[in-house]
Amino acid sequence: MGQIQIKVETENVESGFHCKVSQGWQNARRIGLSLAVTCRNTEVTSEQPQRDRFGIYKEAFPACGRQVVRSNLRTARPAENTAMAPLSRSLSSLVKHTGCLWRVGNFRSSQQGLPNHPFRSGWMKKNFRAVSCVGAGVQPLLQQPGAKNGAASVRSSSSEGQDATERLWSLYKETKRQTEVICTSSVDPDTIFANNEMSLRDIEIYGFDYDYTLAFYSSHLHTLIFNIARDILINNHRYPEGLRKYEYIPDFAVRGLHYDVQKALLMKIDAFHYIQLGTVYRGLHPVPDEEVIAMYEGSHVPLEIMSDFYGKSTHGHTMKQFMDIFSLPEMTLLSCVNDFFMRHNIDYEPVHLYKDVKEAIRDVHVKGIMYRAVEADIEKYIWYGEQSHAVLKKLSAHGKKMFLITNSPFDFVDHGMSYIVGKDWRDLFDVVIVQADKPSFFNDRRKPFRRVTNKGALLWDRIHRLEKGQIYKQGNLYEFLRLTGWRGSKVLYFGDHIYSDLADLTLKHGWRTGAIIPELRKEIKIMNKPQYVHMMTWLQALTVLIEQMQAHRDPATQAVVEEWIKEREAMKPQTKDIFNSQFGSLFRTYHNPTYFSRRLSRFADIYMASISCMLKYDLQHTFFPRRTPLQHEAPFWPEQNSSGLGVSSPLLAPQDQSGV
Repeated sequence: MGQIQIKVETENVESGFHCKVSQGWQNARRIGLSLAVTCRNTEVTSEQPQRDRFGIYKEAFPACGRQVVRSNLRTARPAENTAMAPLSRSLSSLVKHTGCLWRVGNFRSSQQGLPNHPFRSGWMKKNFRAVSCVGAGVQPLLQQPGAKNGAASVRSSSSEGQDATERLWSLYKETKRQTEVICTSSVDPDTIFANNEMSLRDIEIYGFDYDYTLAFYSSHLHTLIFNIARDILINNHRYPEGLRKYEYIPDFAVRGLHYDVQKALLMKIDAFHYIQLGTVYRGLHPVPDEEVIAMYEGSHVPLEIMSDFYGKSTHGHTMKQFMDIFSLPEMTLLSCVNDFFMRHNIDYEPVHLYKDVKEAIRDVHVKGIMYRAVEADIEKYIWYGEQSHAVLKKLSAHGKKMFLITNSPFDFVDHGMSYIVGKDWRDLFDVVIVQADKPSFFNDRRKPFRRVTNKGALLWDRIHRLEKGQIYKQGNLYEFLRLTGWRGSKVLYFGDHIYSDLADLTLKHGWRTGAIIPELRKEIKIMNKPQYVHMMTWLQALTVLIEQMQAHRDPATQAVVEEWIKEREAMKPQTKDIFNSQFGSLFRTYHNPTYFSRRLSRFADIYMASISCMLKYDLQHTFFPRRTPLQHEAPFWPEQNSSGLGVSSPLLAPQDQSGV
């Protein structure tokens, strides 16, 4: 009968060491093996007596189904460097914690790719334990591929392929069984997540954008923008009348997508500039992976054709990245017009189409069409705002200074804020700036501030100071800093657009930044579902099975691994479709962070679903990013969850665990 063998060597003779085996004996027997522990010259197997002449003994813990092998090394003698049994590396590493289930335990932190929320359950502690301790004085149970002794081969004692196949599938079933009994845990959608450590006690001044930061809009607004822009194309740009048959599709696109202007392709790109195959659309239909690879000579998008710093397709860049929530109807309209032309075999220039749609969308905003429609039926279009009012009141009560910088015009902001906060909303802000023309506001030193009357008239006097209760238009950040003195990390600014609102502030001026990501709430609710948790846990476990077993080149093992690879490939689209059937999650490709996630983690110190999340925290709170291990780092604690703390730590109060 084959064996799982653990070999331990140490020079530390001051005290005995403990090597915990979680379900090791019963798992070994389940797949037809015995378990042996070799310490120096002494070996303990599952058939040996409780104690031997070197003081090695085993204790049973029936209550938890665990056995512990202990050794007193004071009288031990050096052992020969005997090789591990053939099955030791593969089965011990995969059935047990080491090298496999540790990664399963961390799957949710790696799934986000960003600092994550503390778990509320100890499923990893409950189900998975290490076969051996890899602490001081203990030789690691596993060796990486390419180590001195090489990868262990998978074969039975008789070296028959059939036995190896059976054992691999037994391993597969046991791993899957353990992932199926994992308890589900949830993340609070109202949590504030940290990319960078930041304490609110250091913040003296709070700044806000308006749209999708203080005011949140219903889906009716996107339908309105789509319909108006579509009609502008038909009426002003002489596009075919048949386009009126197209209606806005609320769940078609997600924010952060790239659009290839010359090829008329909408796609999702990851943090490493790779296209996520299966998410490339021409019009309303997906483009086959083979065609995408042929067009781009692979799936990588070179830096020189990516969008510029602000996501725009300028100066030779052929890609446009849609980062604004208002861009959802623009992406949908582009796709619908492309679809119409292709359906009717109309020859067209994609660059002209992109520019016409862009101009039509701009007219909806610049010509005030959208603003007037919202003001006429504000209850229909503004979704909620009472919690924004509560946040502003809280900050004001604590003596914090506040300012508003928005690209929207005064009348539109005044109607909205009066609806959300009340007619006296301006009393809460020390400075109000409208039509700021971000991101130029943060870079162009030439534009001076101009005062606006309550009726919208522009005054011509020079601005020597920014006064509370007054409204100012345009201007620039450098003049703002000179007049207010609000510099550096004592300022925290909130906005929804990662480029236009946050990038320059954090890179050039040292302000702290908070990103408002309304999509977070929906995605977290999906991730909290048991269906998603089980799917991702098994996908990660299956990936590690493949990773560990791929080194074995015998035909029987390779055949099994190929089956596992096929299953993994079949599961990947499910991880996309659960969020959005066309483009998947805003934050993830199949496994890598998206390009959107990369920019979010770089330009936002903290991020949240809405400004109302601030109500959960006092103004002395410090937000800490989670220290998840880098690829080359070992976990610091063997029972560490995504929060970086032991799942059973008594030091965390429940309210703290629901923090960042």
